[in-house]
Amino acid sequence: MSGWRLLLTRPEQECQTLSSALASEGIHSACLPLLGIEALPETPQQSALICDLHRYTAVIVVSKPAARLGLELLDRYWPQPLGDQPWFSVGAGTGQILADYGLPVFWPSKGDDSEALLDLPELQAPLRDALFPRVLIIRGEDGRTLLAERLQSQGVEVDHLAVYRRVLPSYPAGALQQLLQVERLNGLVVSSGQGLTHLRQLAADDWLQLAQLPLFVPSPRVAQMARELGALNVVDCRGADTPALLAALRAQASPDS
Repeated sequence: MSGWRLLLTRPEQECQTLSSALASEGIHSACLPLLGIEALPETPQQSALICDLHRYTAVIVVSKPAARLGLELLDRYWPQPLGDQPWFSVGAGTGQILADYGLPVFWPSKGDDSEALLDLPELQAPLRDALFPRVLIIRGEDGRTLLAERLQSQGVEVDHLAVYRRVLPSYPAGALQQLLQVERLNGLVVSSGQGLTHLRQLAADDWLQLAQLPLFVPSPRVAQMARELGALNVVDCRGADTPALLAALRAQASPDS
């Protein structure tokens, strides 16, 4: 796999962690974070939702930033354990943050998206058994609606707790293309649909050239988005974590270094 030279686009902290993991496998990478995380100011609505946490049948956390910021709220309003209330995450990375905090958390072993989570028996069982099932989704501002819509179609009451927004960091014109050339990168990695949108936005007139490079994405949904944008070589890692990316890289023919 040492022939790969990858552009990583995750938020700064996650980007550096992934870069170190790839380096241990002999894979060169360069970081250009395309997802800046801005915590939202705490509002009375946020406070009310977290204070009512005990009323929810289950809590779903959709991303690592949502987990970190949600746990900060939990520290402020719930210094005592919440007992047996089940928590769920879309992926293993987010789930591990919650597990390290000490919460009873479940996530799909296969797949890394809302669809896989919705099929999880550990989520369906408490919702089915509750007289009035109610779920709190901790997420970013303007997140996907599929999860809530599917739960609501099953008769579940859903509330959203938005704790952050994703923004495209500011870069000078041509920064992306310059990094690709200087680092001689031959593959692109995005971790979400919004990250892909920001990549396309930053690439501007250089997108046709970038679209020819192998593009590693976390799910079938993002893969479809990439193809609709004109990406010619899309690789669905079926997960956003490091093991999923490494498995996808191993399955691909290594390019010439």
